[in-house]
Amino acid sequence: MPKREQGALLVKNAIYETEVTGYTAEGAGVVRAEGVPVFVPGAAQGDLLRVRIVKPLKTYAFGRVEEILRPSPDRVPEDCPIARPCGGCVFRHISYEAEQRAKEQRVRDAFTRIGGFADLPVRPILGAAHPDRYRNKAQFPIGLDESGCLVFGFYARHSHRIVACEDCLLQPAAFTQAMQAVRRWQAETHETVYDEGTGRGALRHLYLRKGFATGQVMVCLVANAASLRGEERLCELLREAVPGLCSVLLNENTQRTNVVLGRKVRTLWGSPLLEDELCGLRFSLSPHSFYQVNRAQAERLYRQAAAYAGLTGGETLLDLYCGAGTIGLSMAAQAKRLIGVEIVEDAVKNARENAARNGVTNAEFLCADAARAAETLRQRGEKPDVVILDPPRKGCGEALVQTVCTMSPRRVVYVSCDPATLARDLTFFSARGYRPQEATPADLFPRTAHVETVCLLSKLNAKQHIEINLDMDELDLTDAEKKATYQEIKDYVLEHSGLKISSLYIAQVKQKCGIIERDNYNKPKSEDAKQPQCPPDKEKAIKEALKHFGMI
Repeated sequence: MPKREQGALLVKNAIYETEVTGYTAEGAGVVRAEGVPVFVPGAAQGDLLRVRIVKPLKTYAFGRVEEILRPSPDRVPEDCPIARPCGGCVFRHISYEAEQRAKEQRVRDAFTRIGGFADLPVRPILGAAHPDRYRNKAQFPIGLDESGCLVFGFYARHSHRIVACEDCLLQPAAFTQAMQAVRRWQAETHETVYDEGTGRGALRHLYLRKGFATGQVMVCLVANAASLRGEERLCELLREAVPGLCSVLLNENTQRTNVVLGRKVRTLWGSPLLEDELCGLRFSLSPHSFYQVNRAQAERLYRQAAAYAGLTGGETLLDLYCGAGTIGLSMAAQAKRLIGVEIVEDAVKNARENAARNGVTNAEFLCADAARAAETLRQRGEKPDVVILDPPRKGCGEALVQTVCTMSPRRVVYVSCDPATLARDLTFFSARGYRPQEATPADLFPRTAHVETVCLLSKLNAKQHIEINLDMDELDLTDAEKKATYQEIKDYVLEHSGLKISSLYIAQVKQKCGIIERDNYNKPKSEDAKQPQCPPDKEKAIKEALKHFGMI
């Protein structure tokens, strides 16, 4: 008979009949068993299931579908044999319409639960006309199967075990043709394959790009070597197999690291750059250049960002995290001046070349960290009218938000790939007088859990008189306490770990981390009262939240 694990509310291998009520941020279905939330991959909202508990924890659990008793109306037949082990396409078992509803709801929930912006208008999600074969970039790790044959695929979730994939439904057919040509070349030359354990062997990744507007295809082999066996034969086979081939490159990565690309790139055949068109402009891309993987949806996202920017021709536009310059250059004609900032040197070089190629003469691109560059520009006396932000998944953080607000732009347009960090950063902006006005989700990654959002923020009119009531105790805040409220920390922990925590536990952990707390948060009501101590799992979750908000 299954035994209850210590501290767990549910029993491992126990089976429950329950209905799916929603989705996690990672795309798993959410059910409840004995009142405990259980996260179930491959479940669809509206399913009635028999769920087996596979990993019970103290306040939540993970489960798997044992039997579908009544399928959700949203369910569709799965059309990819490796969707589950690969873990990329978490929504391939539901209709695309249902997926869009789930993503739009995720954005709304983040604004409400993390940011406290329940009244923020959210426009309907910009869904994709073609939810398959849309990716213009792929990075396939290379390995060997049991018979010693070359394998391309994807790493299984939370591992470096390669799930072999012959044809990914998110990738264009040209990528499959490139894989087949490389496999044939390796069979002829017997080029070695990299082993992470020993650090020996040559072939590490197959990196592919396609320009959907131009039809050009770039093939880049990432190798633990400066040269490969039979390079001319490799180029010959690729030219025969891949329509539109424009580049065959060798990227040298001899570091024992999880980073895919090394710094050195050598052209084996064709051009070192791939060209594509976006928003009426032509762009040249190196392997290191950032470029949205879904061109058609990126154009819709950028058009919405431009609408929010509201440029009239007389403004200075600051584009932070500009990559190869795509979003800023797409708006340059409507601005007096464009300043782009990007930390990747190759991307900045591409941005400058892209500006010249498209006849953009009012653009300046700086190679620097966004926060440092923004501070330098502020000290230089730059006064941007509009700031575009397109940060990585971790978001901007409070320091950069502070610097941007010090510049006093009229509008900020924030493009985000993570609704949670967007909602967090909006609280930082709001505290400094920039309120979010409207947001639009955009699905740049159909069938996956990811969703982009573009949000408009405007500076409050200083002439307006706003009456507020202040609790004097709230004025006595340490710098660390100002970074996030207790409710924001509770919401973050619940969102990311499923744990419900008390203010007392937060206060205890903050004290341990050296954040001074006011007495009324953690004193017992009487001298003899014993306080419950924060359990280890909740302490860990609270510390993760404090790190997330930049408090430790």
